[in-house]
Amino acid sequence: MTTDQETMPPPEAMSFRAEVQQVLHILAHSLYTDRDVFLRELISNASDAINRLQFEMLTNQNVLNPEAELGIWIEVDKEAKTITVRDTGTGLTRQEMIDHLGTIAQSSARAFVQQAKEQQASASEIIGQFGVGFYSVFMVADKVSVVSRSFHPDAEAAVWESTGGNSFTLGVAERAERGTSITLHLKDDAAEFANDWKLEQIIKRHSDFVSFPIYMGERQVNQQKALWRRAPREVEAEQYKSLYQQMTMDYDEPLHKLHLSTDVPIDLHSILFVPTKRERGLIERRIEGKIKLYSRKVLIQEDAKDLLPNYFRFIEGVVDSEDLPLNVSREGVQSNVGANIQSPVQQRIRKTLTGRMHRELNELADKEPEKFAAFWKEFGVFIKEGVATDYEQREELLKLLRFNSTTSGDDLITLADYKGRMVEGQQEIYYVMGGSLEAARTSPHLDPFTARGIEVLLFGELMDGFMLSGLREYEGLKLRNVDEADLELPGEVDAPESRLSDAEFSTLAEQLAAILGEEIKEIRASKVLRDNPVRLVSDDDGPGREMQRIQQMLGRETINLPRVLELNPSHPLIVSLAHRAAADPNDPILAAAAEQLYDNALLLEGLHQNPATMVPRILRLLEAAARTE
Repeated sequence: MTTDQETMPPPEAMSFRAEVQQVLHILAHSLYTDRDVFLRELISNASDAINRLQFEMLTNQNVLNPEAELGIWIEVDKEAKTITVRDTGTGLTRQEMIDHLGTIAQSSARAFVQQAKEQQASASEIIGQFGVGFYSVFMVADKVSVVSRSFHPDAEAAVWESTGGNSFTLGVAERAERGTSITLHLKDDAAEFANDWKLEQIIKRHSDFVSFPIYMGERQVNQQKALWRRAPREVEAEQYKSLYQQMTMDYDEPLHKLHLSTDVPIDLHSILFVPTKRERGLIERRIEGKIKLYSRKVLIQEDAKDLLPNYFRFIEGVVDSEDLPLNVSREGVQSNVGANIQSPVQQRIRKTLTGRMHRELNELADKEPEKFAAFWKEFGVFIKEGVATDYEQREELLKLLRFNSTTSGDDLITLADYKGRMVEGQQEIYYVMGGSLEAARTSPHLDPFTARGIEVLLFGELMDGFMLSGLREYEGLKLRNVDEADLELPGEVDAPESRLSDAEFSTLAEQLAAILGEEIKEIRASKVLRDNPVRLVSDDDGPGREMQRIQQMLGRETINLPRVLELNPSHPLIVSLAHRAAADPNDPILAAAAEQLYDNALLLEGLHQNPATMVPRILRLLEAAARTE
């Protein structure tokens, strides 16, 4: 480290401040599994030092070694189990070593200690947030030597050494060139890092896009120029595909991409991908995407969940900004620890990315409807969730909604499409809930709407019930569930003629009410049913059916509250049951048929708790139907 130790004064021993000692103790005895973060921090510090030198040389050419290449060199000695990271940045004076390597702002250290004790995040996510990045070296090293010479031509070189205890030594060193060399003497259990291949993989993961070359031997191992830092016209389709596959291990091409690069009003460089499939990844099967957050082209966070709304959590991508404040970059002090409060810059990034993603998806729907249909099939459920949870973006989300309807066939329509096809006198948007899309298509509630030519939206997913908590109206039109008892529908149709007398219907209704008991609230003749025998309707004062579906979606047990059962007195099945009731009130077929009709109605609406219980009853009914006597 020095060439003439005898002529130099002995190193001076100094004590770390108490808060530094706490940090070192945590790191030296860390249980973290991602110890490779130490190299990210050393490379980031080196990159910052070179950046500062570049800035200095804009106005001052009187620096040491002005022609020296700006770069970072990493050397490994397997036998000695050492790693050396060298740069040609600004370097450090003796006093700067004391200031930067022997002291941490007290609030910063306290925040780090608290977060580390709670162990709510991995080392890679929290070490850099509190200005303690350099000390991460003590996770892998039991001794660290720093030799540095400042860019000032008359500055002397100095050496700083520590074993991670309560003190460090500071002495004079010999170093001809500007910059800093940091040598790590690895712990026995960290010998794996004395490996060129291992370090290169860490660089590829965390520091591949640092602005300056990183050398191992004579070979540069980082890309330097990040794709998201390039103009979109400079990036080829194959490069986008390669980046996506590298991030996700998904060997399908992404369905869509958004490449955004802005300098004002905020520095923001981002590439976001919409996957082709909801579940993706060859090795890691997952649904949710990950947004990698970079600051000054250095990876800060593997999964920055707050940069997009939760309903966009399927999106993969990278976000890079030089405007990130110190409390979220690896250099600075995190404030509001545990409060999960976003900085104004983060809020602007989120707003910008969210707005652009909405615009991209709407343009995709307009220009490439087939591709958008594929998107909706995989990710429509997330958009529905957003309608219920994000009031601020509600209007934008409503534009993205797509539905099947009673008149659209296999095509999907928007709410705007529905509004444009409303019949004369229609003042509301009608929808039907079903246990599936096909169940909704065959719902008995559709009878009066089919007769009048009124289009009805088909809801067959559990998420539809949740969506409706945030979708009560559209452009002044109220959404109405077609199972409501007293809907006032536009248009006139002839009522079906009853094939039962009032007495016959009354007898049947009494028998069925006795059989179903508390499961129903009332039995009455339907004024609207035409092709179906029964339907369950909700009174105006009944609780929301959508809430029941939400409870089911959350896996919670629910109780089917009593509802009104309407019978179609003109349907052949109801007529036959009325005749059976008149002939023999105790006919077992009557009881089985009543329970089956009730269960059928629940099943079509997606409210049946356990359809398997119907099987024995269906078999009894089949046996009776097959009997020849």
